[in-house]
Amino acid sequence: MFSQIPPEAKTSSAAARNRDPILSILRSRLPSRGLVLEIAAGAGEHAVFNAAALPHLTWQPTDQDSGALASIAAWRDHTTLPNLLPPLRLDASDPDTWPVNQADAIVNINMIHISPWAAAEGLMAGAGRLLGTGCALFLYGPYIEPGIEIAPTNVAFDLDLKARNPAWGLRRLDAVVELAAKHHLELCERLTMPANNLTLIFRRT
Repeated sequence: MFSQIPPEAKTSSAAARNRDPILSILRSRLPSRGLVLEIAAGAGEHAVFNAAALPHLTWQPTDQDSGALASIAAWRDHTTLPNLLPPLRLDASDPDTWPVNQADAIVNINMIHISPWAAAEGLMAGAGRLLGTGCALFLYGPYIEPGIEIAPTNVAFDLDLKARNPAWGLRRLDAVVELAAKHHLELCERLTMPANNLTLIFRRT
């Protein structure tokens, strides 16, 4: 599936490294059927990998960036996975304009630290509206946890992000949990991942 890929289908070494650990979490926690909405799907590598591994689920990738949408479409054309839907444009910070009105799960990988806080606010508001009771929102990425020493690599990453855009940066886990609670999303699992990342699983109450 990953040989002779078209030039429009972008690749990332980070996605190649973290796709297996992420899939191992999703595989045992996603529903047995239904629609998974991936927000900020980027180049689409996770969408392709997860859709191939989870054929019982329909995978809906989305992104705001035109280049990302083109890459996802190229991956989809290349793999011809029947359960991978055409990508949709979605601005996480503007949930009132989301092109999807229901989802059985939402997956968001490496977004809220590489976007303004408004994107996290929109993500939680949209997830709270789309998800039914008990359905899950999966977040993956690095976080700052009060009382826990930050890994030097995450300190450097945070400084780099803020140098690129002052509105970016690693988010405090307690702030994310507080924001989620405003939209009836409860943190149910905090899972340690490779390279000082976390997977956070929120469920709609």
